[in-house]
Amino acid sequence: MSFAHDFKRLASLLLLLALLPFAVTACGGNDDSPPAPKATLSVSGEVATPGNLTLAQIQALPATTQTVSFGSGTGQQSHVYTGATVWSVLNQAGIVVNSAVHNDVLGKYVVATGSDNYRALFAMGELSPDFGNRGDLVAYAETLNGASAALNSTDGPLRVTAPGDVKGGRYVSNLVKLEVHSAMSTVTAGGGGLTTQFQLLGALNHPATFDTAALQALPPVTRTAGGNSYTGASLWDLINAAGIQTNTATKNDLLGFYVIATGSDGYRVVISLAELSPDFGNQPDIVAYAMNGAPLTSTGFARLVIPNDGKAGRYVSNLAALEVVSAPR
Repeated sequence: MSFAHDFKRLASLLLLLALLPFAVTACGGNDDSPPAPKATLSVSGEVATPGNLTLAQIQALPATTQTVSFGSGTGQQSHVYTGATVWSVLNQAGIVVNSAVHNDVLGKYVVATGSDNYRALFAMGELSPDFGNRGDLVAYAETLNGASAALNSTDGPLRVTAPGDVKGGRYVSNLVKLEVHSAMSTVTAGGGGLTTQFQLLGALNHPATFDTAALQALPPVTRTAGGNSYTGASLWDLINAAGIQTNTATKNDLLGFYVIATGSDGYRVVISLAELSPDFGNQPDIVAYAMNGAPLTSTGFARLVIPNDGKAGRYVSNLAALEVVSAPR
């Protein structure tokens, strides 16, 4: 046997040994393969059982599949996501409410935060099946080419969806945290009674006071809700015209803001500014001053009307204040 033949056999053996690890990996991996990333979601704040949920625990909740479309920096996107609703995740953790406060859950919000600290805020009334019923998901899978697969490394392993939003700012990728909080207001609750004006205040450049004449001086908007026709001013236009004090150095800083609507009796509800913004939720909410062509009476001179809510819990009557707040980080 020649030296050349022995060299060829040795080279072939070395090549086979070099390729062996790749062949094993292709068949499903080996004991030395790095473990797959494990998704965990921290649920904290005003919940009865705060803690970290694993991917398996989230997948054990009722699954929902939804088709969504939204604008992004790279153009229009369409996706089919599967996951558990944000509401079901929070409800399992036990949203803490004060039974002595009427519709206390409507005074709360949840902040979704990604691994890079990017955040987006949702009002609890926006998510609740009884009210806004948006169906936002904690998504863990996406349907691609007819088959469901785990989210890619850019978006996953978990992300929040915001079905119905015009742009994708609230689709928080690499979701790591959901925090539930009660809105903090500086407005002192009153003793009830009919209102003749309300304050617009908070994180605004131009706070103001509105009475009937001031409201009627704004462009009128008509909405149908609960079988009635309401006329008033756009809630978004009213707030936006006052100059929201966002931080231009923070990406989509508006998504961390909310407005607290307070009635003369101290009743309070939260609406996220993203819910209202034409760039995101684009909800047609108004501050109404007339119903079916006649001025409001027992509900005060102005009330909130939230046309797409299932129940009227966020229709704050005898409106006394609208306070814009940036959620603390």
